[in-house]
Amino acid sequence: MSIEVFRDAYGVPHLRAADPAELAFAQGRVTARDRAWQLEVERHRAQGTTAAFLGAAETGWDVFARRVRLADTARRCLARLEETDPETADWVCAYADGVNDGLAEGARRAPEFAATGLVPGRWEAWTPLAVWLSTHILFAGFPTKLWREQVATALGEEWTELFAADGPATAGSNGWLVAGERTASGAALVAGDPHRFIEAPGVYQQIRLACPAYDVVGLAVPGVPGLAHFGHTGPVAWAITNAMADYQDLYRERLRRTADGGVEAYGPEGWRPAAAHTETVAVAGGEPVLVEVVETARGPLITGEPAAEAGAEWEGLSLRYVPRVTGRLGFEALPRLLAARTVADVDRALDGWVEPVNVVLAADTAGGLLHRVAGHVPVRDRANALRPVPAWEPAHAWGPAPAPLPRADVTGGQAVMANARGLAAPLGVEFAPPHRADRIAELLGACDAWTPEATAAVHRDTDNRAAAPLLAAIAAAGDGGLPHAAAGVRKRLLDWDRRMEADSADAGLFAAVRGAVVRRLAAHEVFAGLREPAPYPEVFRPWLYLGPRVGLALETLLTSGPVPAGDVARIVREALEEVGAGEPPAVWGATHRLAPWQALPDPSPEADARWPGLGGDHDCVLSTSSAPGYTDRSARASAARYVWDLADRERSGWIVPFGASGVAGDPHHDDQLPLWLRGELAPVTTDWNRLTKEQG
Repeated sequence: MSIEVFRDAYGVPHLRAADPAELAFAQGRVTARDRAWQLEVERHRAQGTTAAFLGAAETGWDVFARRVRLADTARRCLARLEETDPETADWVCAYADGVNDGLAEGARRAPEFAATGLVPGRWEAWTPLAVWLSTHILFAGFPTKLWREQVATALGEEWTELFAADGPATAGSNGWLVAGERTASGAALVAGDPHRFIEAPGVYQQIRLACPAYDVVGLAVPGVPGLAHFGHTGPVAWAITNAMADYQDLYRERLRRTADGGVEAYGPEGWRPAAAHTETVAVAGGEPVLVEVVETARGPLITGEPAAEAGAEWEGLSLRYVPRVTGRLGFEALPRLLAARTVADVDRALDGWVEPVNVVLAADTAGGLLHRVAGHVPVRDRANALRPVPAWEPAHAWGPAPAPLPRADVTGGQAVMANARGLAAPLGVEFAPPHRADRIAELLGACDAWTPEATAAVHRDTDNRAAAPLLAAIAAAGDGGLPHAAAGVRKRLLDWDRRMEADSADAGLFAAVRGAVVRRLAAHEVFAGLREPAPYPEVFRPWLYLGPRVGLALETLLTSGPVPAGDVARIVREALEEVGAGEPPAVWGATHRLAPWQALPDPSPEADARWPGLGGDHDCVLSTSSAPGYTDRSARASAARYVWDLADRERSGWIVPFGASGVAGDPHHDDQLPLWLRGELAPVTTDWNRLTKEQG
């Protein structure tokens, strides 16, 4: 093989090989050497085997992964890929082979293997597809349908969509494009940042992939070949955000045990056999858990306790999701994106995309621009998108073809995508509030000579437009009758500039008052029925907690909803009094600190204190989400930031929260964190002469 590995000043791998298959092997191998622990955790998550080495806390996920049939669906998708596009299937296999080649070396460098007793396993050709499925199975937020069911039951049908907004566990992003007519160079800029739960190591990997057919820089998902979401080939660059489309359905199933121990499900044609078998989830330090995996004609059963006796009936929910139905993930698009030279190439490649459903922006050096939705959204009854629907009613079946996907022209020299209701509105139910999209559009409209450096500053904007309704309620409360300290809190907030800067005492004060309002609203008697524990598996709980839901729907609840206006006014005054009577809140960054997920967290008491304070807030362009009223800690933020310059790729920039290496103690484990905190970008270096060649 003629593989060469180079590194830039931040340890980012730049790979050069003779052909695409050899390059895919190199990508797998270097990823395994840099991130062996991360890769093996992701493989085990996809297979539902993490509790075997991480312990009982992971059992819920493993049970879900088994029941929803992630690994089997990945095998099914690979089999179809081998039939329809064997060249891409071989390319994916080459990546898995590369992972296997580098895994032992990578594991020797990663102390987590010894700490857990984990032995590196083997990656199959279907494993990258399983990792993609595992990463995105909850991306469309189907558990939100469980929440809406709870709301309708507790509050009434008219309130089903009361909390409809970018939810507590939804992944969102910012993205924008500035056409050449609005830049200093005359060539387009594409920029943005994906918002995900922050993980250490990070969920995106900066990498360069070069062979005679192409030379691409971008952000890869560790465990998956190519650059699905963000890339710059030189002549063309692309980026995505979550379209917030609804493309997964929950069906209420009636099931019964047959005399021979099998399972039947009641559908539109009456009782029909369902597939059923039992799997065992191993648990480190605990008893194994037996899981009966049941699949109806709609999809795998994800809730419901099976009955054992012949003739006994029970109920549950099945999940219908596109890759399970079609046997396709859209991996055919991945090598085509790498070879793209124009926006037309990107457009054609994404015609085959499946999941997740994304809004795409792209630009090329010839002035071509692209703004479209890519993915597979099934056509079905509107009720399917709102709540679980009866499996036995034919009206809830999927149509034979996916929905046509919207696209738009880029007008005014700019386009913005930030999960708000807009281009993808016909495809979904819940979208992010318009604040991020509107603010980005406003900032972009202020200049007609954008540069990469100026564009990067948009990432750092902390204006909190979502604060306006609460500030209006605070103003309406008046200061008459308020204790002196509470009146002082009120005055400070009404004079505040609305910026959620990490060093801002006023931002900290606003967060304290907001938290007090959220807690009181959540405690209101009208929501009593939503405080009961939800009768669903724990893996869905992030979507089902009342408190975070109230916090993220605060704008709506202050101005409409089931809480009477007089009670809202009283709650706001009580919150001002509570904060005024207590110790003055600290600056925002003192409590709004990074809280990344780690598969094997550091148990030492001082470990938590090392994570830094952050600026921004959920609806700021600098989006750093918390759970107002319950914790200011931020588990979701920019998993990467990028600016792609179509005039000169070396004037592009990128950043991840930590670093290129997943190995603790490596010089590049977290060397990008200081830049990420300041909202700065590391340079994209493409001159091979300025890179360091790796030996061996």
